[in-house]
Order: sequence, then structure tokens, then C-alpha cells
Amino acid sequence: MKKEPIDFNKISAIIEKHRDQKWALIPLLQKVQEEFGYIPPESIEPIAEALRLFPSQVQGVITFYAQFSLKPRGKYLIRVCRGTACHVRGGKSILKIVKRELALEVGQTTEDYQFSLETVACLGACFLAPTMMVNKTYFGKLSPPKINSILRQYEK
Repeated sequence: MKKEPIDFNKISAIIEKHRDQKWALIPLLQKVQEEFGYIPPESIEPIAEALRLFPSQVQGVITFYAQFSLKPRGKYLIRVCRGTACHVRGGKSILKIVKRELALEVGQTTEDYQFSLETVACLGACFLAPTMMVNKTYFGKLSPPKINSILRQYEK
């Protein structure tokens, strides 16, 4: 998967469903990100205009919430938990293995836009610690062999 050109018709269609609804900024941003995998910076001004906000207000919300990204992400977004339960059960070594296997640092995306790697404060699945997510799928009670097996599922 590679970075695709932005289809402004799609952005316009999403915006039109929320025109003049300032309260809908977050749901609108979620829909844009769901459609493109990130929030294209060039969409900020049209979003602000439609909701009668300043572009800086839209940018402020995007940068405040960790769920939003202004950079293209990979087809598979890997989130490794760094919460207390995961930490005491080996979460740090889980992250180390994922970084090594994908040759990525946290916050990076592979050149082919296949994988992005992030850490999160908590995935809310402490009973499965250590945990990680690939897109919306949780993986728990992780071990080095299990991580390698999971990553192989998502390779091309």
C-alpha cells in the first residue's frame, strides 16, 4: 500500500454531512481519518470553514488527541501497550521485538506504508498483559514466538 492522492470529493462529502455543526468536529475528523488513514493537512481549512471555526482550532483538536494523525499511516497500525500491567509482564521486550522485526521506531511507518508503530498508555486489556493491537484486533499474553507469528499474518 502506498500513499494515495487525496480525493477532495470524499472530503467534501464528509464535510457536507456536518456543515455548521461545531459540535461535530471530532466525529468529522474521525470519519476523515477512517477514510484516508490520517487527516490530510490540506483538509483542515475546508473543515474549519464548514464548521465556522478557525483552522487553528481544528489543528488544536487534531494535535491534542493521540488518535489523530496528520501523517499517512501504514495499512496496519500496531499499538503496543506501555501500561503498568503490560510493563511488569514484559511489555518493554514486546516493543523491542516489534521494533526489531519491522525495522521501525515508535512513530514511524514503513516505506511501503504497510506498517506503522505506536505505543499507548493503556489498551484497557490488562488481564491479557502484555498486549498490542493491530488495527482493531487485540493480541494478548504475548511472547516472542507469538509476536513473530502475528506479524507474519500481516505481511504482504
